[in-house]
Amino acid sequence: MPPPWIWHRGEPIEPLRELLRRGGVVAVPTESSYGLAVDPLNSDAVETVYRIKGREASKPLLVVVCDRAQAERLGADLSDPTLQPLTELWPAALTLLVPLRQAIPAAQGSDRIALRVPDNELLRQLLRRLDMPLTATSANRSGRPAICSPDELLDLLSGYDAAIIDGGRLPGGPPSTLVALEKGRLQILRQGRVDLSKPSAGVEAMETK
Repeated sequence: MPPPWIWHRGEPIEPLRELLRRGGVVAVPTESSYGLAVDPLNSDAVETVYRIKGREASKPLLVVVCDRAQAERLGADLSDPTLQPLTELWPAALTLLVPLRQAIPAAQGSDRIALRVPDNELLRQLLRRLDMPLTATSANRSGRPAICSPDELLDLLSGYDAAIIDGGRLPGGPPSTLVALEKGRLQILRQGRVDLSKPSAGVEAMETK
């Protein structure tokens, strides 16, 4: 297997689309660090992500989308009006755990999926140009620090059919804030980059579970 290749802003998108189509992996920049992106509907590609991370294939993979419409095409159910104030905050480092209308491989049997519109312009452009959602679980082996530099991804992805999106060195820091819709109420499962503990912009203050 040839080493991972580097994709730069402005280059043709078709090689990335073809890589994803055949089940390959793309390392993408997120708000804090790099993530592992595959087609969330491709079970073989999803399995590859777990193999790279050395993690048991039981925890669902986070998914990123370019907008609400792309989330709904994936099967995410955003119809509950309780979610509206939060989806209006997108793009943001704010991940919502929401119901799925049908099972998808990235959910690993769960009837819910964690997704967001990321606050990273390059990643949103890729999602729009590819016209597909992508997984974005952290690009690291389980238990190891998140990777913030493209150079550090070469070793992680060695031996895999993979590409690296050159988003430069990323800032690191907290992950996205994770919020779940639980029986009609919103709860913070993980406090991250977006502080929802205080009321603002039409969003009531929430408690951490």
